[in-house]
Amino acid sequence: MRHRKGVRRLNRTPSHRRALLANLAAALIQYKKIKTTVVKAKALRSYIERLITKARVGSLHMRRLILKQLTKKDVVRELITDIAPKYANTPGGYTRITKIGQRRTDAAEMALIELIGFENVYKKRKEESEEKRRKRREKKEKEEAKTQETPKPVEEKKEA
Repeated sequence: MRHRKGVRRLNRTPSHRRALLANLAAALIQYKKIKTTVVKAKALRSYIERLITKARVGSLHMRRLILKQLTKKDVVRELITDIAPKYANTPGGYTRITKIGQRRTDAAEMALIELIGFENVYKKRKEESEEKRRKRREKKEKEEAKTQETPKPVEEKKEA
């Protein structure tokens, strides 16, 4: 029986599990919201909350402990400079998990995990991407209209 065994094993070896959680945590820090399975989201929640708590201290020692787990320096910098100050007076509970139904291919329960307080960042990115798509669409329509307006000249064959 697995009573009182606290680690979610995720059907992976310990090294694979550490790498998986580190990559999921880096993605969450970078994008503020990611879609994954419910079980991985629950495992990631405890992992990322420990990292944020360490980042709140902000000392060199804590920075090195975080770098031990997350090897991407730019992600660690963003965690310490952008994310941790927002949670300076918050005693835990930095993430939110929202169940979104089942994945089509294998019916795995899916969830969104997001950092609380960064919802507007995600919305801004979404608006920016929609703006880019709209501009691309307008440019493409303009080019299509231009090609339709100017027909190619027909060359006449001269018989000699």
